[in-house]
Amino acid sequence: MRFFLAFLLTFGIDQAIKYLFLTGFEFNSKCISLTLAINKGVAFSMLSFLGEWLKYIQIGLIIILLITFIKEKIIKNHPIISGILFGAAISNIVDRFLRGGVVDYVYWHCGFDFAIFNFADVMIDFAILMFAYFYFFDKIRTKVA
Repeated sequence: MRFFLAFLLTFGIDQAIKYLFLTGFEFNSKCISLTLAINKGVAFSMLSFLGEWLKYIQIGLIIILLITFIKEKIIKNHPIISGILFGAAISNIVDRFLRGGVVDYVYWHCGFDFAIFNFADVMIDFAILMFAYFYFFDKIRTKVA
């Protein structure tokens, strides 16, 4: 149940924010621009040359990851983090089908230019960092014990 709540909350928040930008919201400051961009690739627009194939490759990777998470009981042991990860990933996939690319909107340009990204990207990064933390923390705790 916690997995599905985290999934739905992450998916819903991401889609709501994207809708805001799709309806014309924009904000610019010295260091950050909140503006609509449709990313047909992945981070830094890499792999955009794959076109329509990219979304199917990503679906395949998500399915493999989901099977692995179920098999290894990762969802059972970390339901909230798993829900966040899959909710964010599916939200970006939905964009690819509905809008032809991922809806991005946060662009940092203070001191250096950074890739444009969205809430789902942040949640994916957060989930991966949490999984890495638990992986290494459990390794350290096991060695100490």
